[in-house]
Amino acid sequence: MEFDGEDVLVLVGEPDGEGGEVGRIPRGEVSIRPVDDPSRIFTVGQEIEAEEIGCWQGQLRLSARACENPALRAFLVAVQPGQIVSGTVSSVHDFGVFVHLDGEPVGLCTGFVRGPELTWLHIDHPSEAAEAGQRVTGEVLMSETRYGQVSISLKALLDDPFVPFAEQEGHVLSGTVTKILPFGAFVRVAPGIEGLLHLSEMSDSVPGSPDRLVAVGDRIAVRVAEVDLQRHRVRLCAPAS
Repeated sequence: MEFDGEDVLVLVGEPDGEGGEVGRIPRGEVSIRPVDDPSRIFTVGQEIEAEEIGCWQGQLRLSARACENPALRAFLVAVQPGQIVSGTVSSVHDFGVFVHLDGEPVGLCTGFVRGPELTWLHIDHPSEAAEAGQRVTGEVLMSETRYGQVSISLKALLDDPFVPFAEQEGHVLSGTVTKILPFGAFVRVAPGIEGLLHLSEMSDSVPGSPDRLVAVGDRIAVRVAEVDLQRHRVRLCAPAS
């Protein structure tokens, strides 16, 4: 082992063996903890474990941080995509939810659910779908040894409400205005399903703003013009006169 600036060079395999290969551990892969100088973590001649993460410009790239905590690594390696896991919500943030997964090493929080993976339904904030202390069950999307995290999806175990709602395409429904934007209004046409009513569909004239025609909470009649199952979007239009 030797240092190359902020990176660490290591000999992969037995020191006295033939065919050894030199690998590079970039500074960001030295440790889970912030590191200013890799010599504070490693010493020349030290034997370490590292995970292969790729090859760049013909040189093997390794991650020591992926092997830094043996208990954590053993847990993460055992968790596979598609596996069903359960846990307790630790905290809720704007970008998603952290979850204490059952069986993870004590003192760590390995589970994470991105906002879009919480539910099929429309929500403005993850707190609408989860709260601290709540028990949740989801499907593993990815287990990341380098970041000590298991990405999971709760909605993968839920029925997609847009599939049965697609049968409403072409029908006239009564909905509630939930949000007004400069280009139109969102209308809730079924539990958890909102569609966009464009400004051009709201009046034959050209008003300056949709809020001159509707207000949040108004009940209005709309026709379901299109249900995009791939993007989970509903386009609304005015009922035929």
